[in-house]
Amino acid sequence: MTISLTESAANRVKTFLSTRGSGVGLRLGVRKTGCSGFAYVINYADEAQPGDVVFEDRGVKVFVEAGSLGLLDGTTVDFVKQGLNEAFRFRNPNVKGECGCGESFSV
Repeated sequence: MTISLTESAANRVKTFLSTRGSGVGLRLGVRKTGCSGFAYVINYADEAQPGDVVFEDRGVKVFVEAGSLGLLDGTTVDFVKQGLNEAFRFRNPNVKGECGCGESFSV
């Protein structure tokens, strides 16, 4: 089981946590929603929760709830800027399809 970060994503997390002044890493999960079935849930983690699986890549801890791990195994998290927009993006080898708007995916 692996979750990895690009250099851009790791730098974004480190910068945000430093500016924020608190937090221990990135929290990543999925929830059932949308027209394709699942959507990514991403936030900053203030502490580990019971049942979390913790990965570390490029000096950043990534916390994943055990129930989401099977859907996220092998995912690479990137951070991209396009014009005025910036967002985390996911390269998930488990995805079989995505909705047209890009908000949800199926496995």
